[in-house]
Amino acid sequence: MKILYIALKYDYGDPKRGHSFEHYNFYDSLVKMNGGKHEIVYFPLDEVMNEVGRDEMNRRLISAAYETKPDLCFFFLFTDEIKSETIREITEKSGAVTFNWFADDHWRFDNFSKYYAPLFHWVGTTDSHAPAKYERIGHKNVVKTQWACNHFLYKPSAEFAFRPRDYKHDVTFVGQPHSDRRQVAETVRASGVDIQCWGGGWPSGKIDQDKMIDLFAESRVNLNLTKGSVRYSLTDFARIFLGKRSDGRIIVKSPRLWIDNIKSLLNRRREQIKGRNFEIPGSGGFLLTSDADNLRDYYEDGKEIVIFENMAELIGKIKYYLGHEEERIRIARAGYERTLREHTYEKRFNEIFRTIGLIK
Repeated sequence: MKILYIALKYDYGDPKRGHSFEHYNFYDSLVKMNGGKHEIVYFPLDEVMNEVGRDEMNRRLISAAYETKPDLCFFFLFTDEIKSETIREITEKSGAVTFNWFADDHWRFDNFSKYYAPLFHWVGTTDSHAPAKYERIGHKNVVKTQWACNHFLYKPSAEFAFRPRDYKHDVTFVGQPHSDRRQVAETVRASGVDIQCWGGGWPSGKIDQDKMIDLFAESRVNLNLTKGSVRYSLTDFARIFLGKRSDGRIIVKSPRLWIDNIKSLLNRRREQIKGRNFEIPGSGGFLLTSDADNLRDYYEDGKEIVIFENMAELIGKIKYYLGHEEERIRIARAGYERTLREHTYEKRFNEIFRTIGLIK
């Protein structure tokens, strides 16, 4: 199958930040899955746009869809870099099946996804509530999917064998310090537990991809926090009413968007599954995570991962599992095996391709 893959190559479109999540996970998995039998044509929309501008990038994308004659145009939209008319032309005239993976329908459905979804033949969502929302707007070609682990990249290091050994760290966290994450780290540290944090905004700074994967296996406990950013700023409220055009000019948004933007802002409080929920077990690490939307459909709490509900339970479980090494290792092994068995992007993508009729 020939796939035209359209997404950001760099993190938030900025080469200085390194490669994007989707580059490491989606693109890399598509290239390597099924023994590398698919032909993947990469259209890095940010790289092209930075070079020639938004309008020309859109023209080149249309040309790429006609010239490469793909079976599937696989989109991962970021914001409004790709014009609606571009997607509509590719869907209606190129002969390819178009699919977009919507990443944050928990809070972006009302002011983003519902406007773009009708432009595609098929869409994917990780939000358990979203399929019903899509159906209400008349879009029935929806695949309920989920984040996963790129097992081609995330794997236990060669010397790791799920056995008692020396670890470099007791408790670690990788992610930005938004929401109440600083407070969580400080409370854990005040309880007498050594916790170290990495990511933009922490004193230790951002950690690169290879070191992060090693860190998951080198930590006794890997903490994952699923709560989104819930501290509202003046900028957040201004975005309800104001927007920025591609030429940088500030405009007043249409009043019909104001309610959608308010809904989106409020829904950021919903806790959603993150890629970390699969990447940590897939790297052989022990995962201690806050709960999230339908997380228990993917792992069994206490046997493959461990879920906490509040701060007291978090601290209690950290101390318990730091002191029960064999049980902790047994859970990490079970989580790793479940991940390889069910939760790789290779499996997710094959399920999607079967659903939309591209493979048997």
